[in-house]
Amino acid sequence: MTTLAHGVDRNNLTINPWLIAVTVALTTFMEVLDISIANVSLRHIAGDLAAGQDESTWVLTSYMVANAIVLPMSGWLSNLMGRRRFYMLCVALFTISSLLCGLAPSLPILILFRIMQGIGGGGLQPCSQAILTDTFPPAKRGMAFAVYGITTVLAPAIGPTVGGWITDTFTWRWIFLINVPVGIISLYLTSRWVFDPPHFVKQRLDMISRGFKIDSIGFALLALGFGGMQIVLDKGQQEDWFASNFIIAMTTISVAALVILPWWEMRQRDPMMDVRLLLQRNFLISNALIFMLGFVLFGSTVLLPMFVQTMMGYSATDAGMLLSPGGLAVLCFMPFIGLMINKVDVRHMIVFGILSNALALFLMSQLTMQADFWSMATLRILQGIGLGFLFIPINTTAFADMAPNKSSNASAIINLSRNLGGSFGISLVQTWLTQGAQRHQVDLAAHVDTTSVQARTMLDSLTAAIHQQGAPVIDAARQAQATVYAFVRQQAMLLSFLDNFRFLCFMFLAFIPLVYLMKRSAKHA
Repeated sequence: MTTLAHGVDRNNLTINPWLIAVTVALTTFMEVLDISIANVSLRHIAGDLAAGQDESTWVLTSYMVANAIVLPMSGWLSNLMGRRRFYMLCVALFTISSLLCGLAPSLPILILFRIMQGIGGGGLQPCSQAILTDTFPPAKRGMAFAVYGITTVLAPAIGPTVGGWITDTFTWRWIFLINVPVGIISLYLTSRWVFDPPHFVKQRLDMISRGFKIDSIGFALLALGFGGMQIVLDKGQQEDWFASNFIIAMTTISVAALVILPWWEMRQRDPMMDVRLLLQRNFLISNALIFMLGFVLFGSTVLLPMFVQTMMGYSATDAGMLLSPGGLAVLCFMPFIGLMINKVDVRHMIVFGILSNALALFLMSQLTMQADFWSMATLRILQGIGLGFLFIPINTTAFADMAPNKSSNASAIINLSRNLGGSFGISLVQTWLTQGAQRHQVDLAAHVDTTSVQARTMLDSLTAAIHQQGAPVIDAARQAQATVYAFVRQQAMLLSFLDNFRFLCFMFLAFIPLVYLMKRSAKHA
């Protein structure tokens, strides 16, 4: 296969690169969607399979752990097996395991099939991005990453809405079964249009001819490090973090493995994870920025629906619909941003994206329970526009100076950074939300006591109003106290939500200096 400016030549047959882009984007969208689509169905899964709510969360954890283990080593597996072959194997495994998940008769079997699904899904994102990188010349990668960005940014935004609608309209099993026809179509299109480029084939043949040793220790370190980290992030809040011996043990194992991993991999000829790539300044900074993007994207995607459901009584479907306008903004602006990528300094584009997101999050930190749907949806649109100005320039910069034979390894690392950012974001904002509500409740309760004139006046007024409705004085006083307590809890939770939005805003702004540590691209030097 020869990469051309206007097409890809395979055995004298010119294949339009956009056909390849759509093919790999289809599968990536399916996989990223599957990460978030199951969240809203856990209650239905637990009820149907006679399992507890805590047990059902392993449906998510098992997938994410398997995904986190395979993702960083996907570059090595691509080099060993051939990227096209490995990609098709991942699609096939993901599709078959999706079918089995939809047919699972019990929770343990469902968890087993979710592990298989996570293994298959772990290779899809990095392979898709590497295929796009090799298919399009540097001048056109902006538009290629726009297509890829639509899948990876839009899918998490609409996942809860799609998952809720499917579960309410049909059954939770269809959130897995819908992957089957998509996977079959993707396999067919991939077999027709996707091929390994010549430099990749040569690299693989050289690797095989000189002989190679499987990096088994690197594999063990990756599995223990990233798998353990994912378990800690998924189960930490549920287990009360470091009050749990299980969380302490998993954290110790994970940290020890991740400390040893770079030292070990730097000494391997064919490492499972090519950490040497992080010695390139632009690639290292791009990974830090994409981690931040994942953190804030997934963190805010969790916070806003929780806010409107907890504080304003929105249904799960309505809360999901609130995210949809932001997803449409991403869909509309990504191609426009892809066209700009070769005309504007990417650093300025990234800063614009950060400022746009920071402004949206700051305005979210000013929300009240009287805010209407479209006021909040508009903020989500502003955030969606900003995400587009982050995703494409960050990825373009990461691969700008990357050697073609390193695209698979680089794609594995940068997708790992984004996924880890998302896992940290989801886990930590939920923890901060709970702890913040407890802290504010203590502060507010300190002002609601019998020595406070305002509190005493409020209690007396409520007691009188309830007594006038026919309740005995003693019961009326108790109901008044309960009403005040509920109001305090509500206000504490509101303040905690606003604190979290504000923290995500400041977190975005703190990364601006890092952007200008990037080297200027040759076009804008």
